[in-house]
Amino acid sequence: MVLIAVGANLPCNGRDALATCKAVVEALRGQPAIQVEAVSHWYESAPIPPSGQPPYVNGAVRISTTLAPEDLLKILQKLEHDFGRERSVPNAARTLDLDIIAVGDTCQDDPHLMLPHPRAHERAFVLLPVRDVMPDWVHPAMGLPLNTLLTNVAGQEISQIQE
Repeated sequence: MVLIAVGANLPCNGRDALATCKAVVEALRGQPAIQVEAVSHWYESAPIPPSGQPPYVNGAVRISTTLAPEDLLKILQKLEHDFGRERSVPNAARTLDLDIIAVGDTCQDDPHLMLPHPRAHERAFVLLPVRDVMPDWVHPAMGLPLNTLLTNVAGQEISQIQE
């Protein structure tokens, strides 16, 4: 089981952020070593930290794969590039952001790829979509169930997008 966070807040190739997020899910389905098992609802949230950027569209995808986490990361970064992602400054607006949130119970403290994602537990825009695709998820490093993590971020503003 792998959890991937999907987000965007800039248009890409004539698509708005929601359309880009949906398109990347289809692109994931087209990857030979990836099986998409579940896709969350889509949510809208303000950028963190607060800025003058447009709101983000966020979701989560649960996949299964035989790929090593580092190989999966390479595929996700290529998809980001293909969808117009430009890496400039931290927390910049982006056409697409794909983050590996968790790979099973793996805990890895590698500067290139930390697992689970080091800030996932602090962000409602990650946790609410994760609840849609894996409601019984337990944070592998903290040992805390998703409902507890959601209680800790209850004040963050996020709303489900009606499609």
